[in-house]
Amino acid sequence: MLKQLILENWKSFRYAELPLDPLTVVIGTNASGKSNVVEALEVLQIAFTREDIKPALVGDSIVPSIRGGVEWAAFKPKKKFTLKVVIQGEDINTDYIYSITVKTKPFLQVLEESITYQEYRINSKKNPIIKDYLKACFFNENQKYIYQLHDKYILEVNVTPSQTILTNPKLIEGIRIYMEQNIIEEFFYYIKNIFILNPIPSKMRFYSPIGEKLETDASNIAGVLAALPKKQQIEVQETLSDYMKFLPEADIQKVWAEKVGRFKTDAMLYCQEQWKPGHITEIDARSMSDGTLRFLAILTALLTRPEGSQLVIEEIDNGLHPSRAELLVRILREIGSKRKIDILLTTHNPALLDALGPEIVPFVVVAHRDSETGESKLTLLEDIDNFSKLFASYSLGDMTTKGAIERSLSRNE
Repeated sequence: MLKQLILENWKSFRYAELPLDPLTVVIGTNASGKSNVVEALEVLQIAFTREDIKPALVGDSIVPSIRGGVEWAAFKPKKKFTLKVVIQGEDINTDYIYSITVKTKPFLQVLEESITYQEYRINSKKNPIIKDYLKACFFNENQKYIYQLHDKYILEVNVTPSQTILTNPKLIEGIRIYMEQNIIEEFFYYIKNIFILNPIPSKMRFYSPIGEKLETDASNIAGVLAALPKKQQIEVQETLSDYMKFLPEADIQKVWAEKVGRFKTDAMLYCQEQWKPGHITEIDARSMSDGTLRFLAILTALLTRPEGSQLVIEEIDNGLHPSRAELLVRILREIGSKRKIDILLTTHNPALLDALGPEIVPFVVVAHRDSETGESKLTLLEDIDNFSKLFASYSLGDMTTKGAIERSLSRNE
């Protein structure tokens, strides 16, 4: 599982560390850097999937550019950035750190990628043993990448400047005989299964093609639900219906998707509503509210993503009535835990923060800006100097609405 994200000279961050737990909550005011954290994970996922950093930053016909494009990818006035993720190995005392350093000017280029082995002493997280496992470096003088395994030169290759070299299957085959275990495959799995969910209700309302994987905007939700194997489809639709009945004022009896058309290559999302006993109305996605569709998208992602996925949802409370915050929290905890899906969410919603309860405090991270340098920072909520006094005076939701967190952070600077 992913344990930590590290940002170096990334967008508005000079340096920051974000712990990743089964449920991690990032809060902060507008323009504090929350979206930049989400984009870092998205860039890593796209780069691993496409085997190239260019589409992740510049965009193409499949994925859009990041906000600001390459020009604003590195913290000004720097011309390169580094993104790192820490992944827990099979042994709980062993971590692996994947790192990629990218130059943005005068042209886009991957300078270095590496996987570092980090072993902790039993029952201690201090002074770990750190060793280079696999490194690929670019050398300008010969326009080649050099692979090193355990500090030993093993292979020299030509690749395009923006290629993410540790994800190239042909190149990996060339060094597999030198590797002690399939560490690369582990990284493939966890980084490729980062999923950024940004449901767009207007795109969810119509027929969608049958498909296996949910799109980030959830536009093909009907096609994904209708394509599930029959047994799984029944289980997923029953779970959707069980949770959805608590969402609206009306009683939703059933939620499902089915294939439509002569060739059954498309699908539509439906539900049954009961406003009074014995009076059931069937509607399709075209009549569903934005909040209902966003809620369905979150549920569907939790129920259909592979186990071990990292699900990232920005502004998770969009379109959600405050009275349903507890329902959303229950869903995240119950399904996330059952299916081993870790969740990172950002929110401004005081009702949602209060619904998360005091037990979420160790997993709340505050994004904020340094008043002198303007750089973004990430601070664990419980690490704020006077947090115990704040927590005695306010609920978590009140802390955000009354600006108590920001005032405390500004006094600490």
